[in-house]
Amino acid sequence: MNNAGKKVIVGMSGGVDSSVSAYLLMQQGYHVEGLFMKNWEEDDGTEYCTALADLADAQQVADTLGIKLHTANFAAEYWDRVFEHFISEYSAGRTPNPDILCNKEVKFRAFLDYALTLGADYIATGHYARRGATRRQDDADAAPLLKGLDKNKDQSYFLHAV
Repeated sequence: MNNAGKKVIVGMSGGVDSSVSAYLLMQQGYHVEGLFMKNWEEDDGTEYCTALADLADAQQVADTLGIKLHTANFAAEYWDRVFEHFISEYSAGRTPNPDILCNKEVKFRAFLDYALTLGADYIATGHYARRGATRRQDDADAAPLLKGLDKNKDQSYFLHAV
C-alpha cells in the first residue's frame, strides 16, 4: 500500500492513544500533522489537567515525532451544537450524554471540516475501540464498530453516533 503523499490530520490531545495513532500512521508512510482542539473557553480547575497543559503535551509529542501541530478553537461549535442541546434536554427532565454529541458534532464533524481546509485526505483519532470486518460487498469502507478488548478503556459507546 503506497500511502506517500496522503495527508492525515490526527486529533491530538497530548495523551498516549492519539500519540500512538500519529506514530503508527507515520510508520505506514502517511504525511501526518496534528490538530489540538480546544472545545471550551473556560480553563479547567487545578484538579484536572488544563487545556494549556494538554496543548503543551500535544506540542511535545508533535516535536518528538517531527510533525506540525495545528490548533483550533471549537468552543463556539461546542456551545451551539452540544451544550445548548444538553441544557435544553436537561431542562426537559432528560439526562443526555454530552460526550456522544461532542464526538459527533465537534471531535469529528468540526474536526473534519477544519482538516479539509488543511488539505487532509483523512482524519484519525486515538479513540479506543475496534473495527470489525467489512460486511457489505457494495461498500468496502463499511465496517461495524466493536467494543475495545479492554472494557475499562473502551470508547465505542462514545463513537456509536459518529
